[in-house]
Amino acid sequence: LSSLFEPGSLAAMAVPSLAGVVLAMIVCTVLGVVIERLAYKPLRQAPSLAVLITAIGVSYFLQNSALLLWGSEPRIFTSVVGSGSIQLFDGQLTITYTSIVTMLTCVVIMVVLTLFTSGTKMGKAMRACSEDKGAAMLMGIDVNRTISMTFAIGSALAAIAGALLCSTYPTLMPTTGSLPGIRAFTAAVFGGIGSIPGAMLGGILLGLIETFTKSYITTNLYDAVVFGVLIVVLLVKPTGLLGKQIREKV
Repeated sequence: LSSLFEPGSLAAMAVPSLAGVVLAMIVCTVLGVVIERLAYKPLRQAPSLAVLITAIGVSYFLQNSALLLWGSEPRIFTSVVGSGSIQLFDGQLTITYTSIVTMLTCVVIMVVLTLFTSGTKMGKAMRACSEDKGAAMLMGIDVNRTISMTFAIGSALAAIAGALLCSTYPTLMPTTGSLPGIRAFTAAVFGGIGSIPGAMLGGILLGLIETFTKSYITTNLYDAVVFGVLIVVLLVKPTGLLGKQIREKV
């Protein structure tokens, strides 16, 4: 474990890297709030399908805007985490510093978000708005402010996720986040929509399924296996692994 404290290691992360992550969080937060005001706020009373199509459109707009600004050539991303690793079981198991930081970051974010949504006024307002915006408005909740805050928090966390993703896969392109975004949504559905621990559990399980598929079956069909498992799980438990069945009262 002494290698953890050597220069360039996990415990010696460069300050500019951390500053870059903070700057990315600020930029993504502002961008997320602006997008919410321009693209989503006019659709408050629109059907869910219209909002979904808008989300897809905004995604393509951001990707193509990045292509125009920076071009399509891949860029090498400098990892925000040390490039070393830890050897366990006489070298039979290797865990990179990036994997350690990613898991610790996910656990911390999960705990903080769970406490935030269950123990703060704004968190409870977010849960109320996700359940029924009309009823939340009647109870005096500022729906527009709550939704904007949700976009701000989500965009900041997306910046952290992007930095950790590019630390693992250092080739950066404007379309880099497209497939991971789909997988993140899949993980949330797998774990249970509305459950923060469920989203993390779904992500870990999908990652394990993908890894074992690549190692023991084939590297060409891992997406098919992942989505096949998702379909089976939803057929057995439509609400996801940790999702709860909500009965609608008439």
